[in-house]
Amino acid sequence: MSTPSGSLWEGQVSRLSRPPLPGERDVDVAIVGGGFTGLWTAYYLASTTDLSVMVIEGEHVGFGASGRNGGWCSALFPASLASLAALPGSSRESALAQHQAMCDTVLEVGRIAELEGIDCGYARGGTISLARSAAQLRRARAEVADTREWGRDDVTLLTANQARERVGASRVLAATYTQDCAAIHPAKLVHGLAAACERHGVTIHENTRALSIEPGRVATTRGSVRAAHVVRATEGYTHTLRGQTRDVAPVYSLMIGTEPLSESLWEQIGLRQRETFSDHRHLIIYGQRTADDRLVFGGRGAPYHFGSRTKPSFDRDDRVFAKLRATLVDLFPALAPTRITHAWGGALGIPRDWCASVGLDRASGVGWAGGYVGDGVSTTNLAGRTLRDLIVQEETALTGLPWVNHRSPRWEPEPLRWLGMNAGLQAMTLADTEEQVTGRPSLIARAVEPLLS
Repeated sequence: MSTPSGSLWEGQVSRLSRPPLPGERDVDVAIVGGGFTGLWTAYYLASTTDLSVMVIEGEHVGFGASGRNGGWCSALFPASLASLAALPGSSRESALAQHQAMCDTVLEVGRIAELEGIDCGYARGGTISLARSAAQLRRARAEVADTREWGRDDVTLLTANQARERVGASRVLAATYTQDCAAIHPAKLVHGLAAACERHGVTIHENTRALSIEPGRVATTRGSVRAAHVVRATEGYTHTLRGQTRDVAPVYSLMIGTEPLSESLWEQIGLRQRETFSDHRHLIIYGQRTADDRLVFGGRGAPYHFGSRTKPSFDRDDRVFAKLRATLVDLFPALAPTRITHAWGGALGIPRDWCASVGLDRASGVGWAGGYVGDGVSTTNLAGRTLRDLIVQEETALTGLPWVNHRSPRWEPEPLRWLGMNAGLQAMTLADTEEQVTGRPSLIARAVEPLLS
């Protein structure tokens, strides 16, 4: 593979340069983090109230996962319905309400993109997850059975022929399909959202790194911001805040992007509705057909770095990029001669119990949202609307959802965190290999799963 350039997404947007914080300031709401969580929160506050809102970003808008992800605006939530129902004060009904809120959020993102004139390539083609081995087929059937037990009919099992009509991958035995996902261009969405926020009166300061969040105050490298409400929206970079090193673990996910593909190749590959796609392996993969007819493809596999470190050099791992290309060609052999033009990565945030959360401490005025485990493109929108309702003290259907005010336990101190995270990563890799050899569901995965979530 020839050396590709960096992020496809960032290379296709014109980024504005916003000034840093010019010293001490007072606002009603200060938001730390200029990604989707911070911007959606700012957008709904500014467009529906007269509160003064400021967003503080350490780098530039969309610098983190918001501008680098796989572009899945989906109804996926990192915690299962059973896990949500088991939370304190929750129930089967409230867990289902959370799922419905996620489905509605997929449409809400499209609505706002159209309303604000954000050309982010929104295409609601759904998600197809392939079953390409006997073990994966068992998991696909189990997923559909589980949705039926919850009274849901939004996930269907496709036969091999039905699956191949949507995506022409190799060795397809079956697939699951849901309509509750839209493919988007994440960088265009995040930069368009920032512009929409500013049209509604939000002030955004870039190159202003937050040092700590306290009740009524954010301390930064450029001065302090005093506010009645402070919102932490830092996801994979939460560890950089004083006292929050173990709250969210940053884990890297890497991606590759192809050159624009010919019409004849797309006839073989399919994805005519721009369906997002994956399969039922243990080590997560994800892909989409872009609006300009490229194929972008990503997956886990990069190591967790000791001490929750995040560095620009971690965005690139040639070993992982090579594995992604090999996996992509295994899925679509016709892509073997295709040129990979872009390769990039970034950190996503994982809470200790794999359950995203949003909340507000009324006594201190400090709010937060995050821990999306890679499912944040839509979940951030739900978080922003929920934080808006919590801040203005409106009791709504959103503020009653089970993830609201949930507190995940903290991660173990090092070196236990490094050992556990990377052992889990290797276990999932070995589990897929085990299933290829035995043709049966992995015993390794069964043993490790309770330790990971």
